[in-house]
Amino acid sequence: MTSISSALFQLPGQCIQSITLDNEQTVVIQCRRDKRRKPIDPRTNQSGTINRYVHRRVRDLPISGHPCVIDIELAQVSTQNYERRIEHCEFVGNGARYTTRFCNMISGLCRYMSIHAVSKHLNIRWETVKNIDRAYLLSSLPSLDPKSITGLTHIGVDEVARAKGHDYMTVVYDLVQGHLIWVEQGRQSHVLQSFFTQLPKATAAGIKAVAMDMGQAYQSAVRRSLPHADIVFDRFHVMRNYHVLIKNQRRKEFFKSTNEGRQIMKGTLYLLLKNAYKLDEKQSGRLDDLLESNKSLCTIYMMKEQLQALWQETSYEAMDNALEGWCRLAESTNILALHNFATGLRIHKVGICNYAKYKLTSARIEAGNVSIGMIRRRARGVRDTEYFKLKIRQTSVPATHSIFYPKINLT
Repeated sequence: MTSISSALFQLPGQCIQSITLDNEQTVVIQCRRDKRRKPIDPRTNQSGTINRYVHRRVRDLPISGHPCVIDIELAQVSTQNYERRIEHCEFVGNGARYTTRFCNMISGLCRYMSIHAVSKHLNIRWETVKNIDRAYLLSSLPSLDPKSITGLTHIGVDEVARAKGHDYMTVVYDLVQGHLIWVEQGRQSHVLQSFFTQLPKATAAGIKAVAMDMGQAYQSAVRRSLPHADIVFDRFHVMRNYHVLIKNQRRKEFFKSTNEGRQIMKGTLYLLLKNAYKLDEKQSGRLDDLLESNKSLCTIYMMKEQLQALWQETSYEAMDNALEGWCRLAESTNILALHNFATGLRIHKVGICNYAKYKLTSARIEAGNVSIGMIRRRARGVRDTEYFKLKIRQTSVPATHSIFYPKINLT
């Protein structure tokens, strides 16, 4: 009979007595305590005497597709003060029914799978899977304490939905390093302001620019806490607002049009929103037919192409002049939506033109928001806000570890 080395299972403090397969096709590893080990009180780290032995059964990583459990033997240590405590076990937490490496595997799976899927896959209760993942993230993720942050120059701020409705969270990124540095529930001005007030004064004074959308709450917090910092509205947020204008105007034109015009407009929204260089020959032909048949949509589309060119300017002054020229051109049309949009651009022109000074984009923020959206779908049913914050923080940690033995680099 071939013997299996006990070193393969890495069970310090235990001696393997037998490995069997029970009637339920579960691998059972029977152990006894290594008598060569001194009994140590886990609280005082002092030697004691063995009062009695206790036995526990814990679940471990599967072996060859079979569930695995380990029967371990631990000493109850009696101290000089006549207190009795169970000795520390290196591979099982206090009172835990699962080995540490099994918990690490669960957390690794939860990074890519829903809690429900992990629960079904491993035949463990949903709440247990969530609690194991939560405990692992709490112990392994690097701290996001604003008081310890240094060297910030360019940051990005955005809001993300935690669930349907008006349940939002504020996220802050270091746009130089590309890391998430803070997350908190709420999207009001005081939420972001609380982050700034926790920063060391030298760190807050070193922030030169803050990229964000055009929401008034975040602008108010930045102007109040960082009066020296510039606010930057990047192209993504401006063009997203312009896309809303296109959608609304196309809807109006659709209902105003004849049956023939409606047939031309059907299924063409993506053609108006998509960049011209990304269209193939067939799509370009359909777009040309649409623009020829509707003057208003043609004007709005041409204005979109000119609006995108603003971000090619190399200086604040040049971008300011180009923006003003675009606004005058928009106001020369008879389209009310363009007039209103031009008014909004003038209101926010300082933040828009600051892009030319810093070249900040929200690409890192939007990539983070996509990851958060995937977390939201996988964690459906989770009402634990603190756990959701931990999952968001996890998105900024590189997933370079194995699913079975997740290790997070804390450096």
